[in-house]
Amino acid sequence: RAGRVAGCFEPYCGDPHEYARAGRLVPDSCEDEVAGMLCGLRERAVAQESESPLASLAAWQDAEVAAGAGAYYRAMVRGGPGFWNIRDTHMADTLDRLVGFYGPDVKAVVWEHNTHVGDARFTDMARRGLVNVGQLVRERHGRVGVVLVGFGSHRGTVIAGDGWGAPMRVMEVPPARAGSLEDLLHATGLPEALYVFPPRDQQPGWLTGWLDHRAIGVVYQPEQGGDYAPTRLGSRYDAFCWFDETSASRPLHAERVGCRELEAFPTGV
Repeated sequence: RAGRVAGCFEPYCGDPHEYARAGRLVPDSCEDEVAGMLCGLRERAVAQESESPLASLAAWQDAEVAAGAGAYYRAMVRGGPGFWNIRDTHMADTLDRLVGFYGPDVKAVVWEHNTHVGDARFTDMARRGLVNVGQLVRERHGRVGVVLVGFGSHRGTVIAGDGWGAPMRVMEVPPARAGSLEDLLHATGLPEALYVFPPRDQQPGWLTGWLDHRAIGVVYQPEQGGDYAPTRLGSRYDAFCWFDETSASRPLHAERVGCRELEAFPTGV
C-alpha cells in the first residue's frame, strides 16, 4: 500500500503546490490512498506496539505526515483558515503522540514562533477563525501543566527572507512602532528581562489590555512597517522574554536537496 501511495504522489514530486492545484481541478487525488494507508498503519502500530514501540510510533507518524501534507496543500489552494489550522493541529497532534509515547511524567519543550506558541484566542487570529499550537495544548491539557513563553525585541537584526522561497539574509529590525508592546517595554530602559505573569485577576493594565505585538517570521518586510498583531499579553502567554536589541542568528551551512526526499527513520537507517 505504501508503494501505491508513493506512486500517487510521484508526478508532483518537484512541486507540492502542483499537487494542490491538481487536486482542485481534478476530483481524484491521493486522499483515498493516503487514508487507506493511515488506517492500516494505525492498526498495525497498535498490534506491534509491544514488539517495537519506537518503530511503531515512527510508522504511525510517517502516515500522519503524508495525510496531513495532502490535506494542507489542497486547503492552501482553496484559501481561508483551513490550511493554517491543519498545520498547527498536526503539530499539536504530533506533540501529543510523543508525550504519550514517553509516558505521563515526560516534559516537552517546543520551540516555535510566537504566532504558533502564543494562545490564538487572545489575538486577532481568533476573529479570523485560526487556532494554533498554544491554544490547542492549553485546551487539551489545561493551564496547570502548560507554560507558554513569548519573545520580543525593540530593534536589531534578524535572519529572514523577502518572500517565500527567497534566500535568507540579515535584515534590519527598525525601532518598534509607537504605542506597541515593544515600544512600552523599551521605555523601561531594561536591556533584557524575563516577565513571569501573575494570575489574571492580579495583572496590571498593560497585560490585560490590547497592544500591538510585533511578529517577525521567515518572511519579513520591514519597509512595509512589519507585522503587528493585536494582543492581550497576559492571556496570550504565561511569561515573556524581552531583549531590547537582538542580533541575527548564524545559521548552519545550507545545502540544496534534490526532488526526492531522503528516506526517514526507520527505513533510511
